[in-house]
Amino acid sequence: MRAKPVNQDFLPPSAFAPPPTWSTRIALNFGLDRSSSRLPIASNKTVNSEMFSLVGKHRKGFIIVALLQLVTTLAELVSPRVFGNLLGDLSKDPAQARILFTLAIAASALLIGAFFAYWTRVRASILGEFVLSSLRERFLETVVQLPPNIVERAGSGELLSRTTTDIDHITWAVRDAIPIITICIISIVSILIAIGFTAPIFIAVVLMAMPFVFAITRRYLRRSPQAYRVVASSYALMNSTLVESAESGRTIEALGLGNDRIERSDAALGRWIQWERYTLRLRSQWFPFVEGGYIIPLAVILLVGSHFYLLGQMSIAQITAALLYSEMLVGPLEGMLWWIDELQSGKASLSRLLGVHEVPDREVRDSQPEGSLVEGKDVKYGYKDGRDVLNGLSFLVEPGTRIAIVGPSGAGKSTLGKLLAGIQAPRSGSVTVGGSEIGYLPVEKARKHVALVTQEHHIFSGTLRENIMLANPQATESEIWEALRAVDADIWARELEKGLEAILGTGGMRLLPAQAQQVALARLVLADPHTLILDEATSLMDQRAARHLESSLSAVLANRTVIAIAHRLQTAHDADVIAVMEDGKITEWGSHQELMEAEGSYADLWHSWRDEN
Repeated sequence: MRAKPVNQDFLPPSAFAPPPTWSTRIALNFGLDRSSSRLPIASNKTVNSEMFSLVGKHRKGFIIVALLQLVTTLAELVSPRVFGNLLGDLSKDPAQARILFTLAIAASALLIGAFFAYWTRVRASILGEFVLSSLRERFLETVVQLPPNIVERAGSGELLSRTTTDIDHITWAVRDAIPIITICIISIVSILIAIGFTAPIFIAVVLMAMPFVFAITRRYLRRSPQAYRVVASSYALMNSTLVESAESGRTIEALGLGNDRIERSDAALGRWIQWERYTLRLRSQWFPFVEGGYIIPLAVILLVGSHFYLLGQMSIAQITAALLYSEMLVGPLEGMLWWIDELQSGKASLSRLLGVHEVPDREVRDSQPEGSLVEGKDVKYGYKDGRDVLNGLSFLVEPGTRIAIVGPSGAGKSTLGKLLAGIQAPRSGSVTVGGSEIGYLPVEKARKHVALVTQEHHIFSGTLRENIMLANPQATESEIWEALRAVDADIWARELEKGLEAILGTGGMRLLPAQAQQVALARLVLADPHTLILDEATSLMDQRAARHLESSLSAVLANRTVIAIAHRLQTAHDADVIAVMEDGKITEWGSHQELMEAEGSYADLWHSWRDEN
């Protein structure tokens, strides 16, 4: 499919090299936008629709803010009028001028305006928080339900950027920009009406620069949304590159990839700076012209007012009030344009946030598993088109069987574990549990039958009790302690000052990696599924502790199907059946004794492992 040409005005010149050619600019734009957007980005139409939906959902709050601001603006309109009248009286008969009365009215209007301005800001901030809360709740509900393969493909940097930087931009825009723009619009309309009542001709004078301001703003808004989206995307790409480098520091050092990662980081940082400079240039071209758009009317009002004053058709009071009203327009007009610019950054982040909702839903084919027979038929799966990791696997695991999957790194063991747990569905073929395709069952139902524990674990902020009860909210205290005892964690748990009420995670006690892994296994015991997938679930423990834990678990796991992806071959030695995987295929299948007698790949792995240990 050929790329559609884009407007050159959207693309900044390189900050570090001669301006790129037209074809290079297109490649930069499309490549940058896609490379950092491993999750979808919502279209302008979707973003605008969501914004109108939010306004409609919180219309009561917007109406309250608008009414409060209307009162505030009416109070602010009093001072220009009374001071204009005062100047008119002074020019006619200074003795009749009521200066103290004028000051009293102006002071009263100022106090009333300040009071309502305060409440307007308070209500606007509350409104912004409610709108932001709606966005956050919907976003979090969607993120926690994203398919794991989508999350893995997106990368930690992309999700981190959307859940931190983009949320911050939206917070700024929703909490401040939208309410303040509403306030500014009410102020501008009210001031224009006041000018009309003062001298209708001045409305035309004030609005004479509006077409020019509108044209330059339209030009800016035609270029800025895409630019801001790419700024956010390029920042996410840079963030992802830095996070991946930091997380893989030992691997980078071991393989001597330091220079390569530095070049990648510099390139990502350079592209982000290019787009930041481009948006800065857009703003620099926009604001000076806008400034002129509302300064020129002041001079024209003086000229027109002077002309009509000399003709006797206009008073000093009218000219003064019109000048002050026109000056009052500068604040809300400038504020609205400034916040519209901020809103572009917020909309760019909102498009990335809403893009999460456009991730295709997991296909569901609900059915009721009957029994716990695990079967795979001609299973094929790959992370990229044309490159299968699993190549036509077929297997049958009888209920209650303990099976160990072994093989070299990259053979597809963990991928098979994900398919067996129903986290992903095969590209072709089928993986069934009790006759139902596990990859298409509703997640809640699938977890009641099959559970997966990997070497990756997470401790949530909360008590030890809450962390374990995630798997079974109805668990009793005795069941929790039984689960901890089954994974050899009851000893250190009882030594905690508050026992099950000890606070873990952020702001609380930090568990050792081995202890965190025991908590993950305790959750598995409480979940009580009939089939367990253990993907190197004891890899963070030393060999003796892991051996003891496996012995403790054996009683709990009795009569259950256990499929263990084994890193230590001692686990495979104790299994009923061993499956040897190589290049995405099962090359050997049998007990430890049978495979040792066959003198194949497993025998070689066993002898190598025994020599090392």
